[in-house]
Amino acid sequence: MKSFQLANESSPLSLTQDFILPKHKRPRLSEVTFLDSIPIIDLSHYDDKNPSSMEVVHKISKACEEFGFFQIVNHGVPNKVCTKMMKAISSLFELPPEEREHLSSTDPTKNVRLINYYLQVEGEEKVKLWSECFAHQWYPIDDIIQLLPEKIGNQYREAFTEYAKEVGSLVRRLLSLISIGLGLEEDCLLKKLGEQPRQRAQANFYPPCPDPELTMGLLEHTDLNAITVLLQSEVSGLQVNKDGKWISVPCIPNAFVINLADQIEVLSNGRYKSVIHRAATNNVHPRMSMAMFFGPNPETIIEPIHELIDDEHPPKYRSYRFSKFLEEVFNHKGTRRIVKETFELPR
Repeated sequence: MKSFQLANESSPLSLTQDFILPKHKRPRLSEVTFLDSIPIIDLSHYDDKNPSSMEVVHKISKACEEFGFFQIVNHGVPNKVCTKMMKAISSLFELPPEEREHLSSTDPTKNVRLINYYLQVEGEEKVKLWSECFAHQWYPIDDIIQLLPEKIGNQYREAFTEYAKEVGSLVRRLLSLISIGLGLEEDCLLKKLGEQPRQRAQANFYPPCPDPELTMGLLEHTDLNAITVLLQSEVSGLQVNKDGKWISVPCIPNAFVINLADQIEVLSNGRYKSVIHRAATNNVHPRMSMAMFFGPNPETIIEPIHELIDDEHPPKYRSYRFSKFLEEVFNHKGTRRIVKETFELPR
């Protein structure tokens, strides 16, 4: 697939047949709703020495149970760090296709790669999605930079080094608050994810699309890790599924979207949800986002936390090594909800 470029022209790129989804996979944008009740949580209100701060924990816990996601403001990550990261992403996707085509790969085990996602329709050709994604590990940064063109390498190195440090601290803080909300010790979830956690990043680019009703930026899915921190540009497109209905997530300046992922659902024994989400397109503005994924070491054993199991709450999922979970995901190419279909215990 020819790589996208940021559209400076007055008209969007053309939507060819190989991007048009089957009718049952199209977004039905007219049915997408907007809710005033989407959780927005101010982290500056939390102070572990102030008992009234538990209200923040309660709000996070409620959001994890009802939605599987929430937005956070006043999170402590400097705005200039976020701005620098988004500018570096923009510079990457503004490169001419020939200067980044060497990064393209369909091998999910590669640490650094440019991805064009697709839908495999049984008995038919693959249908391409209207997006381009740059995925890589958080560290070591040199493994990423050596593959980038020299003219943007230093910019990306400086931006991502600062950004990963800030987001890494934020993730640990969030896992602590989520643990407390479950009635556990504050370091419980972090310990359960094991030493040397699996840390991945994915920069996403969605060009303007001539007909957003016929294609998607990313199809509906859950994240396979434990928690995702998403930084969005000022263009909406993220949608989450609640009670079978798609809800548009508003873009809030200087906010992060926090998605709970599959491993938190299992560790919490189903009390907290792994949110189903997708990315829609629009026909006017390019959209970018940066997703930071934090999950278990591949050798970590994942299972419902024992303190959350009793006679009224028997285990809902069987124990597995995270490497086995990854193997199932890659084998099925994201076409199944692995948590539900492979590891959920019969009732």
